Amino acid sequence: MTTALITHPACLRHEPPPGHPERPARLQSILTALNGDEFRSLVRKEAPEASLDAIARVHDRDYVDEVLSAIPSSGVVHFDADTAVSPGSREAILRAAGAVVLAVDTVIRGETKNGFCAVRPPGHHALPARAMGFCLFNNVAIGAEHARAVHGVARVAVVDFDVHHGNGTEAMFFSDPNLFYASTHQWPLYPGTGRPGEARPDHIVDLPLSPGAGGAEFRQAFSETLLPALNRFRPEFVFISAGFDAHQDDPLAQMRLVEADYAWATEQLCGLAQRHCQGRVVSTLEGGYDLAALARSAKAHVQALMAA
Repeated sequence: MTTALITHPACLRHEPPPGHPERPARLQSILTALNGDEFRSLVRKEAPEASLDAIARVHDRDYVDEVLSAIPSSGVVHFDADTAVSPGSREAILRAAGAVVLAVDTVIRGETKNGFCAVRPPGHHALPARAMGFCLFNNVAIGAEHARAVHGVARVAVVDFDVHHGNGTEAMFFSDPNLFYASTHQWPLYPGTGRPGEARPDHIVDLPLSPGAGGAEFRQAFSETLLPALNRFRPEFVFISAGFDAHQDDPLAQMRLVEADYAWATEQLCGLAQRHCQGRVVSTLEGGYDLAALARSAKAHVQALMAA
């Protein structure tokens, strides 16, 4: 078995306003990087559109209808200052969520050992009834609930190493002890959640890191706190919210990770998944806004998935 790469050209047709950092070139840079000979063994699949029922497991149905009905025939429609939709956004957001659903199905059927969903827009800031932070539907949460509802997976974990705290995923998981969420993120930074010292249940692990933190601090947080908590949880499926904007070259934050840190974190999570859940891992793209750093980081991440 190998690694699935799930994407769709429609994800390039979600067009934020000019100058927006979450631009189609992000995804194109990753797809170009994953076209080399070393990635020939990837199982490449086209993302389907997620069903509205799958999306409504984590989002209010009225909100789902609101988002889809807001798609314009021309121009852009803003949900907030950072989050907008264009004529191509309907198919893009449905296929971004559908990619994670398909990845779950592919891994659970044993067709591949793990999968990477190269999709946009990202999802981890999307709340049950609110778009924010470039995110409309919460792709990783949709995949997690699909694993539970369709495949009977009892305990699902999401590990989020995007530089921004995934407030949407945490909000969706907070009250359910069978849904584990862990985040390493810069603090202080948008969206202002995941603060140090907040009271959290055992299945929610927030690890805020200071501006300027690099690989040593990141790996220490992973090794000393995140991985032990995840081992205690004993996940039956592991998801990764793979944001690469904690990279030292990223323009939206001030952390100092490099490609080797992302490869190391991926190796650690895949090793843990091998011990607890037959290596079942699905990763989906979140942030990352320097095109060269994003491409290199995603390449290192996928190579680690393939080597697991």
